[in-house]
Amino acid sequence: MAEQRPDQPEIESLSRTQVLIAMGVTAVVLLLVARLWLQFGTVILLPLKGSPIAVLQGLGLGVVITLASAVVYRVWAAYRQSADYYLALVLKPLVLPDLIWLGLLPGLSEELLFRGVMLPAFGLTFEGVIISSLCFGVLHLSSPRQWSYVVWAATIGVLLGYSALLTNNLLVPIVAHVTTNLISSTIWKWRDREKVVER
Repeated sequence: MAEQRPDQPEIESLSRTQVLIAMGVTAVVLLLVARLWLQFGTVILLPLKGSPIAVLQGLGLGVVITLASAVVYRVWAAYRQSADYYLALVLKPLVLPDLIWLGLLPGLSEELLFRGVMLPAFGLTFEGVIISSLCFGVLHLSSPRQWSYVVWAATIGVLLGYSALLTNNLLVPIVAHVTTNLISSTIWKWRDREKVVER
């Protein structure tokens, strides 16, 4: 378990099963909210168009987000502490094959709701991007002390929202989100494994 810092909330360690169930339940709830919003609202889902260019755009954006996150992690102590805490809580119990689910489940369900449904509902405008991104940030709030993680998630939400807006294709933010989750979680697990070996 990650060392507890005084500025972090006390949360018991989760088991691998608990983390996987939480990921699955969260994804199902987000997909259900998106489905109900589409069913009973007047919103039209942002198009999901498969193309090699969209995949490449998503991969490129995912790499850019991952690199930006690495820079912010190094220069912003509050974010570093929040990210370490959050990632240790979620990633520590998982094994490497589980990271595929960690990439896919949030990447698909969160993008479907926040960029696919919420963004068109609030308007395919600057304001719509900001509102849906703030909602996306709040989803990542595990404690008031983890506010910096929320700020970063909301910032990433803006990038993902603009990618959806500029391309009019939900596939771009989905691929970017999955790519970022996969790269970041794999790097974190690799470093955590090296720390264990060094001990």
